[in-house]
Amino acid sequence: MPNTKTNQLPSLNTEEIKPTLTAIHAYARVLGKVRQALAPRQKHWWHITLHTHANGLTTTPLSIENNIFELQLNFLDHTVKLITHQGLAWKKPLNGQSTKKFYDEVISALTKEGIQPQVDKTIFEDDTALSYDNQAIAQAWQTLAQIDIIFKEFKASLREESSPVQLWPHHFDLAMLWLPGRLIEGQDPANEEYADEQMNFGFTFGDETVAEPYFYITAYPLPEILTQFKLPQNAYWHTEGFNAAILTYGNLIKSSEPKAELLNFLKIVHREGSRLLKNK
Repeated sequence: MPNTKTNQLPSLNTEEIKPTLTAIHAYARVLGKVRQALAPRQKHWWHITLHTHANGLTTTPLSIENNIFELQLNFLDHTVKLITHQGLAWKKPLNGQSTKKFYDEVISALTKEGIQPQVDKTIFEDDTALSYDNQAIAQAWQTLAQIDIIFKEFKASLREESSPVQLWPHHFDLAMLWLPGRLIEGQDPANEEYADEQMNFGFTFGDETVAEPYFYITAYPLPEILTQFKLPQNAYWHTEGFNAAILTYGNLIKSSEPKAELLNFLKIVHREGSRLLKNK
């Protein structure tokens, strides 16, 4: 029978999953630094991100000399894997090992395959044991996987350029960038980070600004009038620390149709932001 529950977002026990999120955030940062060291540079730093696969997160295939490989965090069998073009080369259980131990394990496995990324090891010296709970990661991963699919559906509706839907290891947020193709007056065109008009659409499990899981939409440069635009039900404008349209995950899943409500939030704010950026 077909799966009738596609894109149904699960409930999240934020306090329950927080320790495990800390662990996979640390592990994702290691994989992100490996990808940054070996992937060709892409604009807007798209070469430092991770991507989803059916069971977790991946660096996507990388190459060095004649060796093609990728690193995966697998949340089904709870391992980190090194896969080369010849097959599985190495795997290790995810069991709450410290950031330092995880880094050492991954770099050692790469070195044995003749892969030596230039990574600053001093940022991975924390030897504090972490927590990894299989049930907690199941909650977090199901959430990320479903949001990834919904974001890709939204991305498909955009005619202009947009980034991949990707996970940023440093902040552990899943996001995509929309680029209408216009340059910002007075900015160096060679520095695309500041020269390109853009809107960013993302999700995070919470941070020091908003403690609970939330979706965000930002615009650069921000038309001041945009923050006066009335947002869809349950969303609000956040203006302390950064300016963004916010929809909390907790409010979203109270909806009888959370996927439809999320797509509506993304599309309505995008439409208004696009109009105001163009007419500023």
